[in-house]
Amino acid sequence: MVYSLAYRRPSHVPSSRNSLSGEEKQRSINESVNSGSSGMSHGIPEALSFDRIIAGGVCPPCTVRDFMNYLKYIELSAENLQFFLWYRDYVKRFDALPANEKALSPEWTVEQAEAEAVAAQAQTRQKPVAPAAAAVLKGTDFATEPRVTEAEKVNPFYTPPRTPPGGSKRDGSSMDASEYEATAGGKVDHQERAEGAFENAGLKWKPLTVQPYREEIARIISIYIADGGARQLNLSSRERTALLHALQHTTHPSAFRDVITTVEWSLRCQAHPNFIRWTICNGNRPRVVFARGLGVGGIVGGIIAAILITVSSAGRAWRVLSFIGFFIGIATLIAAWKGMCVVLHGMHHRHLRPWELFGSDDEPSGFDAKTDSLDSLVSGKSGNSWEDEPWVAKYEKRNIIRKVFDREVWIQEPALRQIQDTIFLQAILGAFVISVVSVGIFCAFPKGNFF
Repeated sequence: MVYSLAYRRPSHVPSSRNSLSGEEKQRSINESVNSGSSGMSHGIPEALSFDRIIAGGVCPPCTVRDFMNYLKYIELSAENLQFFLWYRDYVKRFDALPANEKALSPEWTVEQAEAEAVAAQAQTRQKPVAPAAAAVLKGTDFATEPRVTEAEKVNPFYTPPRTPPGGSKRDGSSMDASEYEATAGGKVDHQERAEGAFENAGLKWKPLTVQPYREEIARIISIYIADGGARQLNLSSRERTALLHALQHTTHPSAFRDVITTVEWSLRCQAHPNFIRWTICNGNRPRVVFARGLGVGGIVGGIIAAILITVSSAGRAWRVLSFIGFFIGIATLIAAWKGMCVVLHGMHHRHLRPWELFGSDDEPSGFDAKTDSLDSLVSGKSGNSWEDEPWVAKYEKRNIIRKVFDREVWIQEPALRQIQDTIFLQAILGAFVISVVSVGIFCAFPKGNFF
């Protein structure tokens, strides 16, 4: 069974920040949910919808683990899915709390968010000057001093703001997560990094420790929100400051309303279509290039055969033999142009990805939704950098022939096989039509009688 012959695989969506407002992004999310539950949406069947993948209702190579590996190794934005998975789990755990505990963290309303956004925008206009610039301006009319309120002046416990725990170098630039972890002896104090994020935003860190999950929220700020975090989200300054304003008052999931909308929109409307498009390809790049070469070779062979038979004294019926070269070459080329190898498709196989090739049972590669605990999403023990992983050097050492004939594995997801069957049938029909036309053109010429 195949889909409609008019089927088109998902178009590539550029991974760039969009100027859509929060309401427009939420509308796009709702449209994606509705269209995904009603059948085919932009070349993605309901069986491979975003919600089914997240819910674990699909088979390899379309699982959450495959999606995470794609975002980590291909799109380089795994932090979005990591944060999204944490947030979904956090909402469930927060809703399961007793009423008296939930009352300590009231809901962050839209009106509060809008009011704090205006205040945040006003405070970002008064960002602190870098230490190097402050030293140059010291003693001039342009020198800036820390703003201290009258209440803080009479407060005997008041201390001036410290250097953000994210750390700063002597030239005034901030340290990234790995540099700070090295200077801290391999341990990151998430509480201090959270305090630094608030200070950088011009806010005073006043946590209510009695609020549920306050320590976990500090870790999330340190990992995903603070500048230089191990898995820092791609947020604008306004979004980051507004979120910190909300988390200053409550740990209710509604504090993440705007940020989670941006993250979910990026996953649903950008990353997910690109993931399905990428997964349809059953061969690695060397194999696909090799298949394209075979397709071109088949077409060239058909043309040469048709020319030789035409200029010979053989009858017109013999020119039909060139149909074989045209048909095989064009079908292979059309399929390869869409990232598929017809030989692999004949067995419903796919190549193992480079990070899958060298994985073992003891040291599995990539993310596994079944075995990776929630702590891996909030511990911040590792970032998303993979350039130093062992498989990188091993794969680079493999010669091109071994890459073309890499290890294969059976495609388990039925919906994906159905998409590939549809593309294969399209290639067959397209090749048949073009081959018939090409052979017909050569049959129209008279015999050459040259030999």
